[in-house]
Amino acid sequence: MVLRKKDYPEIGEYVIATAVKLQDHGVYVNLDEFDKNGYIPIGEIASTWVKNIKDFVKEGQKIVLKVIRMDDKKGHIDLSLRKVTEREKKDKLIQWKKLKKAEKLLEGAAKSLNKDYSEAVNSVGVPLEDYFGDLYAALEAVSSKGPEALKPAGVDEVWGKALYEVVKDHIETPTVQVNGIIKLNSTKPRGVEDIKRALLEGKNVTPKSGGRMEITSLGAPRYRIVVTAKDYKIAEEIMKETADTIISKITSAGGSGSFAR
Repeated sequence: MVLRKKDYPEIGEYVIATAVKLQDHGVYVNLDEFDKNGYIPIGEIASTWVKNIKDFVKEGQKIVLKVIRMDDKKGHIDLSLRKVTEREKKDKLIQWKKLKKAEKLLEGAAKSLNKDYSEAVNSVGVPLEDYFGDLYAALEAVSSKGPEALKPAGVDEVWGKALYEVVKDHIETPTVQVNGIIKLNSTKPRGVEDIKRALLEGKNVTPKSGGRMEITSLGAPRYRIVVTAKDYKIAEEIMKETADTIISKITSAGGSGSFAR
């Protein structure tokens, strides 16, 4: 799904379509992404016997289909519903919704600059797709890193700032979360205070890449560390630094500590 529109889909491609006419022998559809018509033969509706097509498809319904045959000279596009798995359907719909949202946000940025949407597509949208792979990924980048994230794609500062203003409150940066359990023991006279200081030292670890870390008690001597970051590599680095800091602090005070996942 791209802003640089193709005339026709490719065989094997998954497409979004709207059912427009149900007949005994199949379903006629409009391909939302290509402004073309297509057809689902009755044998491609379901893997089981189809007594009534309305049990599987309703007029006006948006459906995910797989392109199985195509004659672009005659304008014939045959599609399959039965060859689309639930996972493929889900992935395509998520992709479609993200593109629609990204297009809406790009349009909002254009309006804020009193620019036409077509100009936004050609001068900003297409270059961002070419660099980031898709427009939504580009908007995620500007949401998390600011306008400067778009400079490598050749987008000027004015557009970068306009996009940042419209996306910062509408696109959440994707994150991952990792957990670990740390055990702390001390038989020293001030052991309880030493453990508290060690945990505080761990909580004061400042993530270098914008991650977030929390430490909660599971009942002495066990404590849970939860790290949230933009990817697993960063999360693991924060987790390791936090655990190492706590264990180093408690062992230097004469106690002991261990970490497990």
